[in-house]
Amino acid sequence: MIRHDGLRVSWLGYATLRIEGSETVYFDPGRYGVLDGHEPKDGDVVCVTHDHHYDTEGIRRVAKPDATVVLFEGINTHRIDRDVDRPADLPYAVRTVDTESDILVGDVIVRTVNAYNEPDGPRVRQNGDPIHPKGLGCGFLVTVDDVTVFWPGDTDVLDGHEHLDVSLFCPPIGGAYTMDRHEAAALAEAMDPDLVLPIHYDTFEAIETDSGAFAADVAKRGVPVVLDERE
Repeated sequence: MIRHDGLRVSWLGYATLRIEGSETVYFDPGRYGVLDGHEPKDGDVVCVTHDHHYDTEGIRRVAKPDATVVLFEGINTHRIDRDVDRPADLPYAVRTVDTESDILVGDVIVRTVNAYNEPDGPRVRQNGDPIHPKGLGCGFLVTVDDVTVFWPGDTDVLDGHEHLDVSLFCPPIGGAYTMDRHEAAALAEAMDPDLVLPIHYDTFEAIETDSGAFAADVAKRGVPVVLDERE
């Protein structure tokens, strides 16, 4: 757990991030056992970027009974090869967003941006299709107590990312399906946030990376950086 500008922020593994201020927000809770033994049901707002991170067991573990679940509109349970509930069957208020949303959920401002792999980039399937095509998901910027946290989602670095006004930047650095640590470090320098906290790495072999080297790279660029790693 780290402290940043009055917020308590914890990376729980994979893409799961918990942000605690006057309200508690989760990004992409669950999958790969990251919530085993963790069932606080304290989330006021739960944000899910796309199909790959849609885990209704994870949502139920972290959400308060009166939580609002914010889902990317493109989530399609028919594409998911795991046992999940339909959004309509979740026992929470559900709001859907596209890639240009700007909504208020309680006292939390939730904005979205595009998240995808470039079709001419390195993160494509054998048939040449991007692993995350445009329209599959989104990234989230949430503002809690006047502090904006950015989780880009499963994405390459995209035009416009560098212009976002962000206090805490939480990039994926695993590299197989998202930007890698080198690309994320360069984006951190261009974006110039108050703090960088990397996530979405080392959960399984394909996204293993050298987080220490990432932190050193970002620090050399003059941007504050911290790791939140669990044994």
